[in-house]
Amino acid sequence: MQVALTGKLAKAMGIKPEASNDEVDPLFTWTANWTKVWDNRKADDMLVLVNHATRFTVAIYQVKRKDLKNVPEMMKKAISNTLRYMNINHEIVDEYMRLCGEVTFVKNNNRSATSWVSKSGVESAIYVADEYNGIPKMFLDTVGAWVNYLSVNYSSNFSDSFIPYEKMRTALSELTGKQAYKYRAYELLVTLDLDVYKAVRKLIVPADLEFTRLHKVLQSVFDWDNDHLYNFSFFDVQKQRKVVLTAPFEEDWGGEDIISIDGHVLSEFMENYERVVYTYDFGDDWRHEVKLLRVIEEYDKESPYLLEASGQTPPEDVGGVGGFLEFREIIMNHDHPRYEEAQSWAGFWSPELSDWQKRPRVIY
Repeated sequence: MQVALTGKLAKAMGIKPEASNDEVDPLFTWTANWTKVWDNRKADDMLVLVNHATRFTVAIYQVKRKDLKNVPEMMKKAISNTLRYMNINHEIVDEYMRLCGEVTFVKNNNRSATSWVSKSGVESAIYVADEYNGIPKMFLDTVGAWVNYLSVNYSSNFSDSFIPYEKMRTALSELTGKQAYKYRAYELLVTLDLDVYKAVRKLIVPADLEFTRLHKVLQSVFDWDNDHLYNFSFFDVQKQRKVVLTAPFEEDWGGEDIISIDGHVLSEFMENYERVVYTYDFGDDWRHEVKLLRVIEEYDKESPYLLEASGQTPPEDVGGVGGFLEFREIIMNHDHPRYEEAQSWAGFWSPELSDWQKRPRVIY
């Protein structure tokens, strides 16, 4: 695998790379840069790579200067982890990484690739800043994954644009002769009971999806704003046992059956408990019942995927089910004396799902 280093990264690593070899397949060629996420911090802290053939982005946060001695291993692991994070067939990933071989550092002389890696660095930094809010000690090598869902190459002619993850998926499938997706999956039915109706979402998700990602998926399909705390509760009725997975920053709450959500995946719990509840916003107490409908042993499509959606979600901070019922009574009656006040407060909220909200789609 050939990795072209920007001058900044090569200097930080203390090496003088050789000239690039143009005969190396672009699929095995990447350009790498070391950049900042936070303007108010002096040190660079994120390593960004972009693939020459597909514009696929891999980003690693945080990478300090002392970590740069481990860059070859770090890069290969990050590429593998990002592809797996996006559910690419593990057999394909393993074969690609084998064919990549050892990392060879070369001098960057590709202006287009320099532009690509700079753009991807900004987009990855936006994601880190939005998701992690300056956590002082953190290492994650999949933060660039979401950038691969953004269209690229559209500046001159939009018809030439493409989505990096789709191009990478196709290239790797053609390279190895294997199907792009092959993994164990769950079909889930998630229900939010609002008394007057139920907001329901049916989903396909990987069985090894981390609960932190399931939280983001549920936030997306239920149109929540991710402004509050959450947890997942698991109930074994026969054993009279309840286990709660809390968000990482709640772990100091402690308790025998209260554990941090970090690193836990669905397959550890979904098939072993009779009842699962996802609670969002402990003030409004939105309790979503999560039911496992079926296990799909070899799923061959993209996911997480929204199959069906019905029932609108309440506005944030409306005051729980009771507050929503009062709000709904007002907003459904144009003659109500508080109608204009409620409408102004609710902003763009609509009592009905839009066609787009109901449309089956991949959830990024």
